[in-house]
Formats: sequence, structure tokens, C-alpha cells
Amino acid sequence: MDWGTELWDQYDIIDKHTQSGLDLVEKYVKFVKERTEIEQNYAKQLRNLTKKYSPKRGSKEEQECRFSNHQSFLDILNEMNDYAGQRELIAENMMINICIELTKYLQELKQERKMHLSEAKKAQQSLEGTYKQLDNSKKRFEREWREAEKAAQYADKTDQDLNATKADVEKAKQQAHMRTHIAEECKNDYAAQLQKYNKEQNQFYFTDMPLIFNGLQDLDERRSKKLAQGYILFADTERHVMPIIGKCLEGITRAGTNVNERNDSLVLIEQHKSGFERPGDLEFEDYSQGINRASSDSSLGTPKGPLELLGKNKNKTFRLFNKKSKLPSSSLSPYNTPPTPSPANGPPSPKFGRDPLSYCLKEINKTVKPRISSFRTLKRTSVDTEGFTHLPPEQRRKRLQQKIDDISKELQKEMDQSEALGKMKDVYEKNPQMGDPASLAPQITQTAQNMERLRGELNKYESWLTEAGGRGDSIRYSTHSLNNNGAHNPNSPGALSDDTDSSQAIYTEFDDDFEDEELAAPIGQCTALYNFPGSSEGTISMQEGEVLSVVEEDKGDGWTRVRRNNGDEGYIPTSYATITLNK
Repeated sequence: MDWGTELWDQYDIIDKHTQSGLDLVEKYVKFVKERTEIEQNYAKQLRNLTKKYSPKRGSKEEQECRFSNHQSFLDILNEMNDYAGQRELIAENMMINICIELTKYLQELKQERKMHLSEAKKAQQSLEGTYKQLDNSKKRFEREWREAEKAAQYADKTDQDLNATKADVEKAKQQAHMRTHIAEECKNDYAAQLQKYNKEQNQFYFTDMPLIFNGLQDLDERRSKKLAQGYILFADTERHVMPIIGKCLEGITRAGTNVNERNDSLVLIEQHKSGFERPGDLEFEDYSQGINRASSDSSLGTPKGPLELLGKNKNKTFRLFNKKSKLPSSSLSPYNTPPTPSPANGPPSPKFGRDPLSYCLKEINKTVKPRISSFRTLKRTSVDTEGFTHLPPEQRRKRLQQKIDDISKELQKEMDQSEALGKMKDVYEKNPQMGDPASLAPQITQTAQNMERLRGELNKYESWLTEAGGRGDSIRYSTHSLNNNGAHNPNSPGALSDDTDSSQAIYTEFDDDFEDEELAAPIGQCTALYNFPGSSEGTISMQEGEVLSVVEEDKGDGWTRVRRNNGDEGYIPTSYATITLNK
């Protein structure tokens, strides 16, 4: 069954149907275009999302990628970036394989449909023209036949008229005969036009229009088939990338399974292990014998003290003050009082808290923290100098080993280059036409110098590594304490060990940086009311009536920091002097 046979009289229906089919193709193309825009926007948003959460180069998050959970998150971001790329690929393939192809095919169909409709219109116009000719010949034949009948009737009437002459009768007969002859010609012409029209009409309805309708039917069927292929491509385009999308999803799953919480803990230990041992017990200091307290460095000499409770500078050990201005060790002990003044009715002792830990934290917040903040603002020197002595032992050994590995790789490159230059020189000597051996002399000399320099650096870092390894896996912090007679107690847990010089280097950097700090401007003056010996570390002696410059006022601990004109600084009991601050 075809349209030309079954729908021979439904030209308007076929016209509307074919146009509706083309409109559907155009609508589907627009639909796919909007889908591609959605995919592209989705991919763009995914890429922006991954970029937003990806760590910047050199940031803290990038350094934390050593941990498996952080690395897995980066893997997820990478997989999502690849996933976004697949969504872009879907949009691109849909645009090329569906939108562009269907748009091009749609234009061809429109041209073909236009051609078929044009042929149908021409055939219709030709048939209508033939029918118009038929109608004209028919009307002429009718008119001429009536005229012939009238002429014949007139001739008969004239012939029967007795008054008519013979000439009138002959004339009437001739006129009737002429009209009859014209009518016969019109009849023959009408018959010919009728035959012609019937033939064209038969050609129109049984040949021309069926061919045109069948052509439109074929066009519509091909359109439907092409559109169906577009429907299938809509799914196949996404189905083709599903394996890669599946791999992306598998990568995300694999990233989750790669998280090793135990290994992350070990990495944190490996990365931040200092190698120091926990501090020893503080020695009991007996003040019941009524003698002057000797100086004690236990509070300042123990890096693992209240400072660590603040959670700051855990990886760095240092002294809090330089040698010129050290907080008296007794100020960090809530039970210590300044030495008794010479007058019998001496001044009251400075105020202290009752809770040792609270007092120490208060002292650090008021006195130590400002100094640490000031220290952070100073210009830092290169940490690569002097064999990473600023680092804890464990981290120092790792950095030294890493440096040795880097130098060894660089040295190996120089050795390979030296070997290559030597071979090239031999080739030049045997074949002078290939090059001048003397031209390689500067490169050979430079390479030799680089090798010598790298060997020197390698030996230096190896010696430092040996030195760091010779100290053992850890260095014990010792609490430096004195007995009541002012002498070191060799049996106490806080006694100085034999490796004082080596452990002293740990504090060098912080001390040196504070020694470079500019002297603080005086904030007032004070006049001594009593003599003060200044025997404790960090204090300064003064005589009654002596005038000193106030550098730091009393923070509530009973001590004031002062300075002489010669630059000596130290702490005195606030109650031992009259203090006048600048306004």
C-alpha cells in the first residue's frame, strides 16, 4: 500500500503530514542542543568544583597529601575532573552526531519536499489549463451549434415564404450550410479537447500524482528512519562513555579503599617525630633550712614544660630569653620570693599565685607570648645552614639523609656528564674532523669542579649525619637544678649531662635571634629603696638610691624589668623601688 494509490485525493493531508514530520526533526535537534548545553554547564560546574577544592601549589593542604585520606580525596577530585571530561565528550558527540547531522539532513529533506510539491503544482496547473481549453471549446461548440440551428430554421422559413425571391432562398441556404459547417468544426475541436483532457487527467491521477505522493512517502519514511537513528544515538552516545565513567566511579571507590588509617598515623609519627625523650622529674628544692635560695634553671631548661600546654612551637625548642635579659628563674616558681633585703623591716615579698600550673600559664601568656610573637616577626635565616641543627634529632636525620640523596643524584649526573665528555674527547682526538678536543676543556674543568664541590658537600652532610646518628635516637631534656648551697646536684634527675654542649646547640638559634633584637625604649624610671644583690639568674643588682630606667612594668608577678645606662638589663622586685612611668 502506498500513498499514491490509497491517498490519491488527500493532497492537503499529505502536505501537512510531511511538514509536521520535518517540524519534529527540528524540534528534536533543539532538544538535543539544550541537552548538550546542560551537559557542558554540568561539566563546567564539576571542573570549577574540583578546582575549588584542589590544594594550591605549596599550600598546607598539598603538604598533607602524604596521608592516605588526603591523597584519596585528591584522587576523588581527579576522578571527578575526568568524569567532567566525559560529560563534555557526551555533549560534543551529541552535537556532532545528532544535531549537526540531523540539521544537514533536514535541509536536504526540505529541498526534496519542496521539489515534489513543485512538481505536483505544475501537474495540477497543466491539468487545469487543459480543462479550461476543453471548457472553451465546449462553449464554442454549443454556441455555434445554436447558430447553425437558427440558420437552418431561417433557410426553411425563407424557402416556404412565397414572397421570398429565389436569391433570398439561396442566400439563406448558404448561410445555414456555413453555420452547420462551423458547428461541425467546433464539435470536432471539442471532441479533440475532451480526448486530450481525459488523457491528461488519467496521466495526472494515475501516473504523475502517485509518483509525487510516493516520493513524499519515501521522504517521510527516510525522515522517520533518520530520526529513529538520532533517538538511538541519544542513548548510545552516553552508553559509549559509560565504561570510562564506570572507571571513574571505580577510581573513587578505590580511593576510599586506599585509605589506611594505621599508615596515616605512622606517617604522622615519621613526619613529626622529634627524637627527644620526655623530661625528667623536677628535683625537690628544700627551703626549710632558712638560707638563700640558689638559682635554678629547671623551669627554663626544660623544653617540655608549660610551653607545650599552649600547643605552640612543638617542633622547635629554644630558650625564651637571651643572656642579657632572662626572666629570673624564681619568677616562674609560685613559692619563690625575692631575697630578703638587708633592712630588718624590708619590703613585702612580691605577689605570687598559689597554683603552680596556673601561675606558669599566666606568666607565659603575659611575658613569654609577646616575646614569641616578637621573635616571629624577625627575619629568619636559612634553615639549611649548619646541618639543620635547628631541627629535632629525628627530623634532622631525615633532612640530612634527604640532602645526601639529592647531592648523590646530582653528583651521579655530573659523573655521567664527565664520562660522556671524556668519551667525546677521545672521539675528537681520534677523528679531528669531528671537532676540536680543546673546545671541551672548559666543560671538563667545570664538571670536575662541580664534582669536587658536590663531594665536599656530600662528605660534610655525611659527617653531620654520623654526628646526628651518634647521639642516639633521642636526646634527653635535662632539668637543670641547683641544690640549696648553689652547687649542682649530680645525683638529681635535673643535673646537667655530659652532652651539655651538644644539647646547648638546640637553643642557639632562638638565643641568637633575640640577641639581635633592638633594645626596648624605656617607659619610665625607678629609684631603689633598698639594696638588692641580684644573685638569681635574670635579675640585676642595685644599690639604695640608684636610679634605673624601667623597660617593662610589673605584669602582676612582682617583678619589674629595668636597665642601667651601660645597657645591663634585669629584673628587680617591684616593691624594692619607687617607679614612675612616662605619661
